[in-house]
Amino acid sequence: MPDNAVDRLDGGDGAPVESAEARMRRIHDTHAGPVFRFLLRLTLGNRDLAEDLFQETLLRAWRSIDVLPAERERVSAWLHTVARNAAIDAARARKVRPREVALPDLNRLPSEGDAADRIATVHAVRDAMTHIAPAHRAVLIELYFKSASTTEAASRLGIPEGTVKSRAYYAVRSLQAALGSVDGT
Repeated sequence: MPDNAVDRLDGGDGAPVESAEARMRRIHDTHAGPVFRFLLRLTLGNRDLAEDLFQETLLRAWRSIDVLPAERERVSAWLHTVARNAAIDAARARKVRPREVALPDLNRLPSEGDAADRIATVHAVRDAMTHIAPAHRAVLIELYFKSASTTEAASRLGIPEGTVKSRAYYAVRSLQAALGSVDGT
């Protein structure tokens, strides 16, 4: 098949007919930038996700190449609608899937019988605890050091249970960041 923009076949009226490959190439060249920027905005700047959605949009365009409108503005509107729908589909799929959880690096965890590692870990955690907010520190102490439930911690601290959960989430993240700065990684 020729690589030029138009095949030498005609559609019955004597005018050359553009091949599907050539039309798709033209659609890509014309609309790639605006559609990709649109997807970047929809994904809040997540470039990897925007690239995946862009590929999905082009795949859907390729599958519908014979029914795509001929006018440039209508193709643009069609592509933006398909891109938006692909982004919605991806967001819904992410909500259904369980969240990915990062596993700890087992090489960094102390063994049960290694007292020196245990002492170093205790020292690092104590040092890191001084680097997080007092409200977060109080929640961590209640939940992890005093083994209190969320309800018990809320009662002892005089705050709602939802606040305990929220502070625990952010406290653990802050503690991880502080531990990273303490041990130099």
